[in-house]
Amino acid sequence: MPKLRVLSGRALIKFFEKQGFELEYGKGSHCKMIKIVGENTQELAVPLHKEIAKGTLKAIYSQAARFIPVEELRKYFYTK
Repeated sequence: MPKLRVLSGRALIKFFEKQGFELEYGKGSHCKMIKIVGENTQELAVPLHKEIAKGTLKAIYSQAARFIPVEELRKYFYTK
């Protein structure tokens, strides 16, 4: 069974930028990433922690799954 990887906020930002998201706001301990598709705005909140808690990581995964194909997310968020 695959396990969640240990990821940092900076690593997630790099991944989401490769997926077409842009950093809109990044002050303090969290940042907001957006992607504009047509008239819709897709938003993700990412904590800027060195190590993101597993529950938080699962919540980010679920939130991102609405915008990014699950196959792409699984490769990055889970081990094989």
